[in-house]
Amino acid sequence: MLTRTKTRILFGSALLLFCLSGAGAVVAISRMREAEKWVTHTRDVQVALARVNTLIARAGRTRTAYVDSGDPNLLREHQNTVAQIPQALATVRALTLDNPAQQASCDELQKLSDQRVQLMAESIALKQSGQSTLEAQTAVTQSTVALATRIDAILQGMGDHEQQLLEQRIERRRNREFFAAMFLGSAFLIAGVLFVVDFRFLNQELAARLNAQKSLQLLSARVLTIRDEERRRFSRELHDSMGQHLASAKMHLDLLGQSLPGNAAIFECSDLLDKALSETRTLSYLLHPPLLDEAGLESAVREYVDGFSKRSRIPVTLRMPEPIDPLGQTIELALFRVLQEGLTNIHKHSGSTQAIITFALSRTQVVLNIRDNGKGIAPEVLEGFHSDGAHIGVGLAGMRERIRQFGGQLKIESDPSGTALTASLPRPKKDSLKPQTAAPDSPEPFRPLPPV
Repeated sequence: MLTRTKTRILFGSALLLFCLSGAGAVVAISRMREAEKWVTHTRDVQVALARVNTLIARAGRTRTAYVDSGDPNLLREHQNTVAQIPQALATVRALTLDNPAQQASCDELQKLSDQRVQLMAESIALKQSGQSTLEAQTAVTQSTVALATRIDAILQGMGDHEQQLLEQRIERRRNREFFAAMFLGSAFLIAGVLFVVDFRFLNQELAARLNAQKSLQLLSARVLTIRDEERRRFSRELHDSMGQHLASAKMHLDLLGQSLPGNAAIFECSDLLDKALSETRTLSYLLHPPLLDEAGLESAVREYVDGFSKRSRIPVTLRMPEPIDPLGQTIELALFRVLQEGLTNIHKHSGSTQAIITFALSRTQVVLNIRDNGKGIAPEVLEGFHSDGAHIGVGLAGMRERIRQFGGQLKIESDPSGTALTASLPRPKKDSLKPQTAAPDSPEPFRPLPPV
């Protein structure tokens, strides 16, 4: 299986696990909140039962204290307590609506509470009427105690039932928390492992791409080198072989013309040989200028710029410091080819009326800047050049590869008023050229030339 396919499968699986983890987290949190709600509900029932028990016990105590002392404050406290009992019982009933057994206990508790309140009311009435006797109050007390015992038993049973529910619900909540933690932890762990493996595959693919790109750059550099060698060889062959043959043929034809004066065909052939010889020399020079090997970059550039200006009828301004120490055959050739391609593009595509060429030298850099006042480069071509190199011509791609193989950069700025091409290369360390104050480290900012 291809690495890219594996990467997509792993990434999709990890993403799916994260989505499932999110959905599982929502469900788990919802269930845990529900379990917590029931735990809180059970504790509310326990609190309500405790309040009922407290109110009934307080009512019994205040009744006994009032009967013994006749204090009206105790009577008011008893009445207030009795008035709160129905509300407390109603709270218990409302909280246990989901539990039929507890509802039955609430019915029994309501009945016994009403009987006990009735007995306490009879005891207080005896006290208020002055007919309270020890025997009568004792009989009431005995009946009240019997009811209290039954009420305590019901409350205890309801409390035990709620305690069992509380323990069950707490256990259920813990189980859900444990399950949620295990599920989410496992899902995130597996997803993390998948992402790590996916990241390793991506790194491998990236490394492979970088190696392929590096190999492609080396291959491009090798192709450019071979092409330059072939152009140098063809140039030499044209100059030394074909050029010499044409020159020899021209000499013999001239001698023949002297022996046959007035022969128009001989003069016409001589003119054709002159043109063929001139075109052969021009082609030889364009393939590889001999001055580049013999006299260096400065002489080759000046001769090429002069010849280009005459052939294209485009005025060219050359700003070049003198003298230029040798920069190395490969770097000089790269700069010359960039200059050659840049001027060719100006002549073929820009419609410019003039051009300016600037060489800038510093201690660490060699910078070539070519500017024109033409119509500029198409936006899609310029965008492709700045992004991934797609949709650009062979010339631009070749220039960039030439500069890249020396660790340099090729920049292009363009708008409808002109184009500026800048090639910057690191200067060879062996070069001993002193820094020139007049030459900046980089060319002047891009300013389109005014129309001529």
